[in-house]
Amino acid sequence: MNAFAFQTTRSVLSDVGATSKIGEIMAARGCRKIAFVTDDIILKLGLADAALDGLKKAGVDVWTFSDVQPDPPEAMILEAKEQARAEGVDGVVSVGGGSSLDTAKLIAILLNTDQPIADMYGVNLVRGERLPLVLAPTTAGTGSEVTPISIVTTGTNEKKGVVAPQLLPDYAILDAELTVGLPAPVTAATGIDAMVHAIEAFTSKRLKNVVSDCLAKQALELLGANIRAACHTPEDRKARGDMLLGSMLAGMAFANAPVAAVHALAYPLGGHFHVPHGLSNALVLPYVMEFNMPQAQSMYAELAPIIFPDLAGKSEQACAQGLVENFHKLGPELGMQSRLAEVGVSHNNLPTLAVDAMKQERLLINNPREMTYDAALDIYTKAL
Repeated sequence: MNAFAFQTTRSVLSDVGATSKIGEIMAARGCRKIAFVTDDIILKLGLADAALDGLKKAGVDVWTFSDVQPDPPEAMILEAKEQARAEGVDGVVSVGGGSSLDTAKLIAILLNTDQPIADMYGVNLVRGERLPLVLAPTTAGTGSEVTPISIVTTGTNEKKGVVAPQLLPDYAILDAELTVGLPAPVTAATGIDAMVHAIEAFTSKRLKNVVSDCLAKQALELLGANIRAACHTPEDRKARGDMLLGSMLAGMAFANAPVAAVHALAYPLGGHFHVPHGLSNALVLPYVMEFNMPQAQSMYAELAPIIFPDLAGKSEQACAQGLVENFHKLGPELGMQSRLAEVGVSHNNLPTLAVDAMKQERLLINNPREMTYDAALDIYTKAL
């Protein structure tokens, strides 16, 4: 067996209504005042109410930061950190989407160190330990609650990653109630995002390992079997819960067998055009898979019937090609945009996107086939 290391979140609590227990968890860690990181929509929808009520009952004071923006800008994170420091918080909780969770992870670190955020970008460059941290996702997609990764948009509209084990929280809370009623386009995009995490973990050229492989397969089985029900029947708590579980398993997988070219080509779409991350991944996924086919066909064929059972029993080539074809169809079937032009991209933008994609060396080194500028430009052109 090949040697490998595997890290993940210390504890997971999965139960309908589990967010009500966050107060008990933070009180048990000695927290007296926590930073509650979320966004205005989550507050207005009442999705944070159970967590906030539980914190109050446990005697934990709360300072709320609800100005989280999509694709978290570095300036916003630093402002939140300064406000939290002035409030004297001693722990961090987040109920929200991937942007809120990523922001919370960095606040928990930045409050406990004098290391500048600019020195953290990269892998294992964070010094010191974080404050107590609990994360509860409201979308089944990013897997941020079990990854040692936070993605930041810098002043140049470039996405950079902080990757360090200190970003793993004390608890991941999976509560299907938080995702009930999530609009179908968001459910679809975040669900496909989770699928991408599992697929890229399974095909990662670097750090691929047996634990991540098992998690990726189980994640894809859950996601493939439930994404349509979650989109078409928003109140289906079983489907919602299975999507959350699948997303978390995919997060555990790619936290240890890193993602690759799909994400590298998706990030510039978020940085320049503010396309939601899940949709960015979905827009380029089938074209990157077509590019990877010479090196990844057997792995794609292994995954294909797990996600799309109608492909079972077909030849390796037919399975792999069927996987790509099904992903071409899945997004539109679920009501998602399927072309870059639909999100505001034009031919004139493609060279800039390709240049920025090639800057994502941290991701591209994991791709099963070497990515070049010309290949990235060709993928964007096909996806336009």
